[in-house]
Amino acid sequence: MFSQRIMQLKPYTPGEQPQDKKYIKLNTNENPYPPSPMVEKAIREFDVATLKLYPDPESNKLKQAIADFYGKKRENIFVGNGSDEILALAFYAFFDRNNGTLLYPYPSYSFYPVYCNFFNIEKKEIQTRPDFSIDIEDFLAEPNPSGLIFPNPNAPTAMGLAKPKIIELLERFPSDRVVIIDEAYVDFCDLGADDLIDRFENLLIIKTFSKSRSLAGMRLGYAIGSKKLISALNTAKNSFNSYPVDRIAEVAGVAAMNDKAYFQETNQKICKTRDYLANWLNSNGWEALESSANFIFARKPGISGQEIYQRLKDEGILVRYFNLDRINDFVRITIGTDAEIQALIDRLTDFK
Repeated sequence: MFSQRIMQLKPYTPGEQPQDKKYIKLNTNENPYPPSPMVEKAIREFDVATLKLYPDPESNKLKQAIADFYGKKRENIFVGNGSDEILALAFYAFFDRNNGTLLYPYPSYSFYPVYCNFFNIEKKEIQTRPDFSIDIEDFLAEPNPSGLIFPNPNAPTAMGLAKPKIIELLERFPSDRVVIIDEAYVDFCDLGADDLIDRFENLLIIKTFSKSRSLAGMRLGYAIGSKKLISALNTAKNSFNSYPVDRIAEVAGVAAMNDKAYFQETNQKICKTRDYLANWLNSNGWEALESSANFIFARKPGISGQEIYQRLKDEGILVRYFNLDRINDFVRITIGTDAEIQALIDRLTDFK
């Protein structure tokens, strides 16, 4: 009844979205603030009658808004249903086991091995250093890579790779192999590499509206890259789903991109709250890794990550726990509002 492929798949496990009671949700890296007021206005003014028509298959208005924001051309932009869909299309378009082994760090985004299994891509996890930092020499030492992907900042550690190291990596990595930087969290720091796409034709940047623009429920993502890479993504898209972004999503995305002031204001608030929580943790017997994202990866010596997760859940607060090698003593804490983080701190004070 089922294909051999589906029987062998190990799917990605998303963060909990429980319905049993109301929680303070600090487990899925959602933005604690609502979308831009311009998004609400655009949706309220949307002409529902146009839903009888298919959307623009090229999403040209959204592409133009993104291109304008970054000072790029529309031909350098690709859009899709969330960054995960774009990642899947990129894995299909650029990585092939006949061309070598795809490299990515560990620990990292747990969807990467899922996509490798789905598309039958040979993979190799490159261990981060004992402090969870990424050393580019570990990537460059690998023979015959089919490509490279890494999040910056990394997930779930929240640690970032400095821009000079990214440039050095791109200069030394084979130019005929695609390097993807997954920048889902880059708007909470200054590590963005989109300005490098004109210099490195093999560089693809993938971003999302889910985090810094508060549109996780809308499912929008985009990629920035050379005309050649974007053309390949379009070929993959049009062989699978030629109308990926619906009409309402495009309207919301354009409004979100155009409200730069709100984007900057909410991101700054999140970063301020993040730094406050990190300082509290490190001053009260916890170890919090340095964060460049909208979450913190932390542990409490003497208490397992699973126990921390369960005790907080019992108290009505959700954080993310990964039962994986090297990180099972940690929990990932999404940055919420000041009130939510204070409620978290009040509960953590009792952890012994």
